[in-house]
Amino acid sequence: MSDLIRFGIAMDKPLLDDLDQIAAQRGANRSEVIRDLVRAEVARAKVQADVPAVGSLIFVYDHHVRDLTEKLTELQHELGDRVVCSLHIHLDHHNCMEVVALRGHSRDLRQQAEKILATRGVVQGALHIVPEGVGGNAHHHDLDRKRTT
Repeated sequence: MSDLIRFGIAMDKPLLDDLDQIAAQRGANRSEVIRDLVRAEVARAKVQADVPAVGSLIFVYDHHVRDLTEKLTELQHELGDRVVCSLHIHLDHHNCMEVVALRGHSRDLRQQAEKILATRGVVQGALHIVPEGVGGNAHHHDLDRKRTT
């Protein structure tokens, strides 16, 4: 762990009150909440480039839409070894949810996720992506190896 450095931050009282409320809800202090916010923003900025990353793609779809299940399976197969695992959940008579854990380059993961989320019959979804090694103890895999998709 690196050295902690103290510095001052100026903010409006209402915003500081909101920060204090978040800290209280989390059982944390201001510094911990601000560090979390900065880490999240740094991670968001990093994955805008094309960096090794991990992510979760979660989407809900109506499995009664014609050929949708097959199309979604085909799109996941196109991802090949970038799919670490997936989880299928039956929500009700019409809707299913998929949770797909991904690993690859951030730009590629985003593009592939957008294809899935734009598929007719997908009701809602989101991709959450973070750079690999975000915790500081990077354990890199060869993401440039040849893929068979």
